[in-house]
Amino acid sequence: MNPTSSPKFRRRKADRPREIVAAALQIFAEKGFASARLDEIATRAGLSKGAVYLYFETKEDVFRAVVEHAIAPEIDLARAAIAAHPGPLPDLLRLLAERFVAVVGGSAVGGVAKMVIGEARNFPELARVWHDRLVSKVIGAVASAVAAAQVRGEVRPGDPRIYALQIIAPLLVGVIWRETFVPVGAPEFDLSSLSVQHLDTLLVGLLTPESA
Repeated sequence: MNPTSSPKFRRRKADRPREIVAAALQIFAEKGFASARLDEIATRAGLSKGAVYLYFETKEDVFRAVVEHAIAPEIDLARAAIAAHPGPLPDLLRLLAERFVAVVGGSAVGGVAKMVIGEARNFPELARVWHDRLVSKVIGAVASAVAAAQVRGEVRPGDPRIYALQIIAPLLVGVIWRETFVPVGAPEFDLSSLSVQHLDTLLVGLLTPESA
């Protein structure tokens, strides 16, 4: 039998884009976009540099694949959970915060987020992809949940999109702190404790007296 026609070979070949994406996620988090090289990504994935070009033409294409296949599925799951949750809002926010900590706390996603922030001026396409596929989706979904809670009388009047930013921002700051300052000796904030205390504090001002 021709080895290239065996099921094992076909599965291995089909796995290569996923392996490249997983390797690129790590390299981008460790070295940033400008310093990351396709040959490093290929080596981390156990492939030749030429093999990477079979699937991606540029480093930007690899980054888009990282966003689409390594990060966006979690965003899509969060959006689905928000759409399916009837309320109350505090339960939903605590559920989302727990999932955020579980995903970001044990992965290189935080390092890639730091990369996007740090290199957006020189590589604006990174920021555009990150915003359009991830950030805008999360802000929109949380804002929709807040607006629905306002209709139910749970949340005080106010711009739902601004409320969404207030909900999300401290968690992101905790991640950026970890990725930026902890490596140079700053004490780390526990993301789980941060999320719990943040929501306990925020909900006092966010909820109506009837819902508090």
